[in-house]
Amino acid sequence: MNAIAWAANGQTGGAGGMIGSLMPLVLIFVIFYFLLILPQRKKQKEHRQMVESLKKGDKIITTGGIYGTVTNVKKNYLEIEVEDKVKLRVQRGAVTRLRGEE
Repeated sequence: MNAIAWAANGQTGGAGGMIGSLMPLVLIFVIFYFLLILPQRKKQKEHRQMVESLKKGDKIITTGGIYGTVTNVKKNYLEIEVEDKVKLRVQRGAVTRLRGEE
């Protein structure tokens, strides 16, 4: 088949065909951004703000599941008390969340 026959059948392979074939990939990326990436960034921002605002006396839970009370706050780490006079030093990033009054 020659070029005239392809054009007559509407089967031209120009830029329109390339854009049309890339459109589903762009759409998938946009969906992933709004459903996965954006909520994850929001959660990371909230966690960072919580870790930066920790102060002495806060009751926390670490990534390892240790419940404790903050006794000392340093730049890169926290000292927490977990039992009667048992103190641990943990990195700030190891704090999962604040725990409520129990």
